[in-house]
Amino acid sequence: MAWMEAATVVYLRAHLGRMEPYQVNPMPGVNWWESTELVRELATLIMLATAGWLAGKTWRSRLGFFLVMFGIWDIFYYVFLHIICGWPKGLLDWDILFLLPLPWWGPVIAPMLIAGLMVLGGGLVGIFDTEDSPFWPGKQTIALNLLGVGIGLYVFMTDAIRTMPQGAEAVRQVLPEKFNWLLFLLGLALMSAPVVELIIRSMHFKKRCDHTDQL
Repeated sequence: MAWMEAATVVYLRAHLGRMEPYQVNPMPGVNWWESTELVRELATLIMLATAGWLAGKTWRSRLGFFLVMFGIWDIFYYVFLHIICGWPKGLLDWDILFLLPLPWWGPVIAPMLIAGLMVLGGGLVGIFDTEDSPFWPGKQTIALNLLGVGIGLYVFMTDAIRTMPQGAEAVRQVLPEKFNWLLFLLGLALMSAPVVELIIRSMHFKKRCDHTDQL
């Protein structure tokens, strides 16, 4: 799926003359491209969610496996893009990550770091969660995660939000020059809160299993 996504994006960018995504007006002159892209992304999410549903046995493990596959897909999407067309040249290259509700901009490494958290956290849930012994982060760390997600979204859309009062066309023409790494890393740290909790719980779980085996 990651290769399919990368190939599709290469075809799209070649057609639009946007092999380097760091350009104004990401979808120039074709109004229906944006709606088509939205449906394509939705279709991808449905495929990933279906695979996650089949892989898990509880709603938690199904969601966990979905996060694992989403993260792997996102990471290898960039790997395959580089193999196909030589872009990104580096992890700090700017990419337009999404178009709705406003354009999301960020260095390639930013979504890859988030994807890594998804793989780790989702994998732990998928492995350890059972009907009899739920394995899921607590409400406090989930709240911290959601706060981190909000901060991350704000960082990705900062320039578009700042340009909104000037109208839709100005938003389409915006091209960010700086990425707020400090705020993003704060958001990433908050996003990692449930993952850290799950790692600690999995270590305790392993110790209990080892103790039981010894008995």
